[in-house]
Amino acid sequence: MLAINADYINSHGKPEPRLRQIADAGFSQIHWCHHFGSDYIYSDDEIDRIARWLRSYQLTVNDLHASAGERNHYYAEHEAIRLAGLELVKNRIHMANRLGTDVIVLHLPRQAEEADKHAAFWEAVHRSMDELLPFARERGVRIAFENLLDNHRILHKVLAAYDPSDVGICYDPGHGNISGGGLDFAEAVKDRLIAFHLNDNDSTADQHGLIFSGSVDWDRLARIIAASAYDKEYMTIELRKPTEKGNIYTGDEAAFLAQAMASGLKFHKMVADARLDS
Repeated sequence: MLAINADYINSHGKPEPRLRQIADAGFSQIHWCHHFGSDYIYSDDEIDRIARWLRSYQLTVNDLHASAGERNHYYAEHEAIRLAGLELVKNRIHMANRLGTDVIVLHLPRQAEEADKHAAFWEAVHRSMDELLPFARERGVRIAFENLLDNHRILHKVLAAYDPSDVGICYDPGHGNISGGGLDFAEAVKDRLIAFHLNDNDSTADQHGLIFSGSVDWDRLARIIAASAYDKEYMTIELRKPTEKGNIYTGDEAAFLAQAMASGLKFHKMVADARLDS
């Protein structure tokens, strides 16, 4: 019923200990999110090693966070940077297919709200998508664009340009809670919801806190999900465990993951109840 991000402590550290902790906490699915903001390319050997870890802990992948790149961006107007960014996203699509998931999550930059006034930006996006979508279709993978802090308008434009069988939305209620109007956006695109990054905050910062720990309206979100196109058994929670000095967490991971599981199951039941009521 629940998937959790495997990078809840560190997006660049060794993932195997986290996978073990996740399995011990009772989760059976993960959201692969390592290197989501970097130019890192996974080799087939690395992907195979990750697959072995997952099998050993009886975990599967619900969805995978692709990288829009640190220096290399699929939406870049500079052609060499765009092509390098394109290869980065293709690498994640390939990885998603090898790990057995059908959705990658992808960012469009916040500054794109201004950039969408410029034809060159959209030309770069569409050229990249023209290459990415056939590549993704061949591998049975869809692209879910994530709502960031201020990109609702640009996401509406992307949805209008591409077919629901290829492109949808990953809704992050924490981002929506900060930007304002997030749940209105989720309601408007409920027929295109194909992934979630469930987390909470107090609306002042992107805290990626436990569900019910902040000010997100979880009752309304449950009703939106119940009426949406989302049909997977599992939903992804995407959390960030607070670190101690030196960014090395030494606290009780098991207790944190138990809280994550309990709050996630409570919300899962809210969605199930809302489906029964609809």
